[in-house]
Amino acid sequence: MRLPNKIALITGAGSGIGKAAALLFASEGARIAAVDIVEDSAAETARQIKATGGQAIAIGADVSRSDDVQAMVAATIERLGVPDVLFNNAGIEGETAFLANMTDEGFDRVIAINLRGVFLGMKYALPHMVRNGGGSVVNTASIAGMVAVRGAVAYCAAKAGVIAMTRVAAAEYARYNIRVNCVCPGATNTPMVTRIAGGGELPPESVRRVSEMGRIGRPEEIARMALFLASDEASFATGAPFIVDGGWTIT
Repeated sequence: MRLPNKIALITGAGSGIGKAAALLFASEGARIAAVDIVEDSAAETARQIKATGGQAIAIGADVSRSDDVQAMVAATIERLGVPDVLFNNAGIEGETAFLANMTDEGFDRVIAINLRGVFLGMKYALPHMVRNGGGSVVNTASIAGMVAVRGAVAYCAAKAGVIAMTRVAAAEYARYNIRVNCVCPGATNTPMVTRIAGGGELPPESVRRVSEMGRIGRPEEIARMALFLASDEASFATGAPFIVDGGWTIT
C-alpha cells in the first residue's frame, strides 16, 4: 500500500477527480476526510469507502469561505487526526465569456473557489502539518493555467495562480518536510466537462483539439498522479506542475 495509516483530506470529493482520488487513496490504506460543498455527495463517497472496509468521514464545506475551511480542517483533526495529505481539488468551471463580456461576479466566483479555496486549504492545514512533522500537499491546477482557453479568462487566471502558489508554498515549507505539488489535468470525463459539453459528450472534433490520444482522460487517471504525489514515491518532488493531458500541450 502507498498510503498506509495516512490521513488524507480531499476537497471536491463528491464527484469527478476528487471522488476518484478518495476511493483510490482509501484503497491504498488512507483514512479519508471527504469534503464537498454538497455534503450528501461527500457522504456517498464516504459510504462507498466504508462499504469496502475503509475509513472515511464526510464534511460539507464551501472552500471559498474562511470559516468553512477552518471548520473542515478542525473536523478532520478531531475525528481522524492531523492530515498527512491535503488534496485541494475543489473547483468550478464558472462563467464562460470573452474577457470584456465576463461579469465581475462571474470572475470573482471562479477566483474565490479555484484560487482562494486552494490558498485557504493550505493556510489552515499547513500549520498542523508542520507541528505533525511533515506531509504532502497536492493542488489541482490545470493545463488551462499554462495555455490560453478562449472564454475562460477567470478559470485560466485561477489555475495559473494555483501553479504559482504551489511553487511559493513548496519553497516556504520544504524545511518542514512538507512537499507541495500540483496536478494539471487536461480534458477529463467529469461532471464539469459534461456541463461544458451541454450535458453530453464532447464532440469528436473537440476531442481531437484537446487530446493527441483521441480521447479525454478518466478521473482515475488524474487520481493516480495525485496518489503518486501524495505518496513517498514522490519523495524528491516538490514545487512542480505535473501534466496529465493526453498530449494537449505538446504543441
